[in-house]
Amino acid sequence: MNKFKILIITVSLFAGSALAAGMTLYKSPYCGCCKAWAKHVEQAGFEVTIIEQANNNQLHKENGITQNLASCHSAIIEGYVIEGHVPVADIQRLLKEKPAITGLAVPGMPASSPGMDVPGNTDPYQVIAFSKDGGKSVYSEYNFPVEE
Repeated sequence: MNKFKILIITVSLFAGSALAAGMTLYKSPYCGCCKAWAKHVEQAGFEVTIIEQANNNQLHKENGITQNLASCHSAIIEGYVIEGHVPVADIQRLLKEKPAITGLAVPGMPASSPGMDVPGNTDPYQVIAFSKDGGKSVYSEYNFPVEE
């Protein structure tokens, strides 16, 4: 009897994680880097539904995405907002750790971020964790020199 209960719980956990891989991406119909970022996310196993719209102003307002956090596209996954060219490793970490934040943002369009991928470019950038109440912190950093 106990083995049967364990099997049901295990199956339920796998079913839940399979459903968790869906992401909705809101982007301009004219932006090519947004499509490149979606491909980056899909290659990691996420299913991406793309919704093209003129702007994300309402989505930004509803989710506390201020001008200094904004980028060219926004995505929603498991209730979190992903703003801009956030690397997939950070999205995976977010979904695993489930912190009490609204989402992650890579402000602007850094040339070395996923989806931009300007060859030879190593411009540093940060992934910012943010909350609707205005709280912000650095979630991760990329292409920063190592202090010795």
